[in-house]
Amino acid sequence: MSETINLIKLSVGTETVQNLADWQDSPAAKTADGLPRHVTRMWPKRSKELLKGGSIYWVIKGVILCRQKVLRLDEVFGADGIRRCAIVIEPQLVQVAATPKRAFQGWRYLPTSDSPPDLTRPRPNDDELPPELQAELANIGIL
Repeated sequence: MSETINLIKLSVGTETVQNLADWQDSPAAKTADGLPRHVTRMWPKRSKELLKGGSIYWVIKGVILCRQKVLRLDEVFGADGIRRCAIVIEPQLVQVAATPKRAFQGWRYLPTSDSPPDLTRPRPNDDELPPELQAELANIGIL
């Protein structure tokens, strides 16, 4: 029996976790059944492990800040007729311990043992820290 694997992906052009949530709330980022999705050219070879409770961890401005559970992988075709993979994810963005991450292209596998832990729920009136500050605090071991 294989263990669960996660994915890690840069959220290019995103400034905050709320920006990511806003984008995923747009019709362009949703499946026909209303769930958020991320369309990618490559199909995960380790899809069985991913679909055993794996998540996609989002890197925002050089810091892993949140994750979403992967629900399924849908086959989609672009306007160019090329087959792609839509990674369908839960709408809830779970904030994780801020973890610096260097830039990379595409997505990568992220073993559960290397995945940042979830944060407890923030208080409703707390402001979101800027990603740069979260990265600095993580670098010195505070977050």
